Amino acid sequence: MSATAQQIIEFLQQEGPFDELESELHEEIAQHSQLIYLAQENKDELLTQHKDAFFIIQSGQFCVKDCDGPIKHLSDGDYFGFARLLDKVDYKITLTVDSPGIVLCIPKEYFFQAMETPAFAQFFRASKNDSLQNKAVEDSNSMWLYKPLHEVVQYAPIAVKPGDSIQSAAKLMSEHRVSSVLVTEDDVLLGIATDRDLRNRVVAVGLNPQLPIKQIMTENPAYLTKNKTLFDAICTMSQYGINHLPVVDAVTKLPVGMVTNTDVSKQQRTNVLFVISDLTNSQDIEQLVSKAWQIPQYLASSAKRAGDFDIAGKVLSQATDIMTRKLITFFQQEHGQAPMRYCWLVYGSQAREDQTMGSDQDNALLYERDPTEQESEYFEAMSEYVCLGLAKCGIKLCDGNIMASNPKLRLSVDAAVKEAKRWVNSPTNQAILDFNIFLDARAAAGDSKLFEQLQSQRKPLLKQPMFLAALARNANENSVPLSMFQKFVFAKKAEFKDSIDLKVSAVAIINNLVRLYALSMGLTMPATVARLNNLDVKSGLSDKDRKNLIDIWLFLNRLRWRHQLANNVKDNFVRMSDLSSIEKHQLKAAFQAIHRAQQAAVLKFSGGIG
Repeated sequence: MSATAQQIIEFLQQEGPFDELESELHEEIAQHSQLIYLAQENKDELLTQHKDAFFIIQSGQFCVKDCDGPIKHLSDGDYFGFARLLDKVDYKITLTVDSPGIVLCIPKEYFFQAMETPAFAQFFRASKNDSLQNKAVEDSNSMWLYKPLHEVVQYAPIAVKPGDSIQSAAKLMSEHRVSSVLVTEDDVLLGIATDRDLRNRVVAVGLNPQLPIKQIMTENPAYLTKNKTLFDAICTMSQYGINHLPVVDAVTKLPVGMVTNTDVSKQQRTNVLFVISDLTNSQDIEQLVSKAWQIPQYLASSAKRAGDFDIAGKVLSQATDIMTRKLITFFQQEHGQAPMRYCWLVYGSQAREDQTMGSDQDNALLYERDPTEQESEYFEAMSEYVCLGLAKCGIKLCDGNIMASNPKLRLSVDAAVKEAKRWVNSPTNQAILDFNIFLDARAAAGDSKLFEQLQSQRKPLLKQPMFLAALARNANENSVPLSMFQKFVFAKKAEFKDSIDLKVSAVAIINNLVRLYALSMGLTMPATVARLNNLDVKSGLSDKDRKNLIDIWLFLNRLRWRHQLANNVKDNFVRMSDLSSIEKHQLKAAFQAIHRAQQAAVLKFSGGIG
């Protein structure tokens, strides 16, 4: 094999989605592909010579139009020419060379061979449709229910032969402190005998314990392969009314262990959802703080798969809600019931139910009316107690003082409506910055009808065109971290040089854009994905773009959670060196889609004036 072919193979092995292909196909592609040096003076000749090829840029910077879409600025690792192959349309490729470089030309027949690999095909079909290749939208799985059985089974199975005596089997169970044994012959599973079988089929009827175990075993028992989940085990055990379920190898069918009701209980006990529900049973602040500090540990140990991260933010937000209500209860046990109706509001990530390990407090207090001096003192003390209590539980105090302990954040419904009118009627940049966080709001404790009253009165205000235009301009203030030639632009103040702040540079932008569309349609739910799910075509956001934004939002939050849990940090500075090749492509596609959504929002809501 030539040195050039070997170089191509090494490149493909590291470049997503080519790293999904079999090594034999890598070799075929390498032997039949060609590396060209693409410069301004030879571009027309080389593009004509390789008109049916698929192109991968190894170095250089180019402006390319290769389909009926817009001109793209491309550089290292980017692709072009695949739309004409997939659409079977002879799109003319026009290209301007900004910086000459090396381009790999792959003949179309080998591109189509690669398209027979599902992950490869999904990537390029999504790329052609400007969709995120990640396809993150799927049912989020409970962290413990979907744990594979090979992670649950800890010990090799205890087994006896069918001719062994009942007494010897019972003795073996006693020695190993287990409640069942498998009955096997030449490692083939024949049956199972449990302590219930010993009790009901031997002791209760006076059966001779020297008889062979095969006489009391359950033949051909239900079993699962080790790649199945704990949820599958629960369903199977429930279906057959059994407490012991053999686990076998998926290929050889050799027994590898046993799952029991006790195992299920243990998993449930160590499950973060169980710990959170346990918060409700805390009898004082010391117990509450102790339980709260267990949550990050359980999240770190339980959240292993992509779908786990989709519910981690919701789990953490629900936990913070519970802590808040418990703290209010503790305060009222000592100081008496509140002197009037109130509602504890939460804002930002807690309201959207997308908290991460680094989220801080954003809360406020809503009164039914203006309080008296004595009533104010009560609520001031309660707010201080709750905010400091949440800080003890690990939910840090807000640097911007967006907390109920701030007297400016304790308002009556009428005062809150007046404040909203003032901001809406004069939507300066500073007013938008001040008010933005209050647009993602939710009632967490107290009388939720007060919050509903506030939302009802604010809804028509927040739909005013001048206010929406100001929000659109604000949503365009931050830009995604891509250069003109679609290279990542790294954060300047991060600890590591190859880091990007996914919260500021991506997630927050999506939240701002989606909030804008939601307000224009009068939607009041705060969660970003819920808002997207409830938008229709009347909003001006196409169904395709809506679904793509959901996918992108989930993908970005998965990266954030994985970064925080894997590195035991609370920041959002995700390192590119921690991403796979295909994740880098997905991230770039996500940034490009967010940028297009920003432009579309400015055009729709502010007439294109950014």
